[in-house]
Amino acid sequence: MSDHSTLLFRDLMASVCTPVSVVTTIDGDRPHGTTVSAFTSLSMDPPMILVALDRASALLALVREHRMLGLNILSSEQATLAAGFARKGDDKFAGVEWTLRAGVPHITGAAGWLAGEVTDLVDGGDHVIALVRVGELAVGEGLPLTYHNRTFGTHSVLVDR
Repeated sequence: MSDHSTLLFRDLMASVCTPVSVVTTIDGDRPHGTTVSAFTSLSMDPPMILVALDRASALLALVREHRMLGLNILSSEQATLAAGFARKGDDKFAGVEWTLRAGVPHITGAAGWLAGEVTDLVDGGDHVIALVRVGELAVGEGLPLTYHNRTFGTHSVLVDR
């Protein structure tokens, strides 16, 4: 792909509205997390999701080691939290309320949460796709946080069914 095509691809992908989540794991008693916008359901039977993690992510190394992760689907009130978990560093959980649930961090106030076992890791360019078998989940309250055209927002209903 040429540099121009790469920029067009990046712009096209930015035009797709995606949910914003924080993938978490724990190392000893220390929580770790990173913001992701590439996750989706994969299977209903068994319940599975897939999530893409940057190949250079420190979190990916821990997921490889522990084979468990949490997915915290952020609420529309948590844009600042999403930005904080998107940066590099070891202190991302400073000031963040969370509980240990099913062996992984569950961020308080998330619009949804699940925990699961990583059953496979698949190479995907500059990312690695984690296939996750869901073991436990919770539905929170509030609207989910989305990312569209490089801006955080939320979904609103245009047509009532």
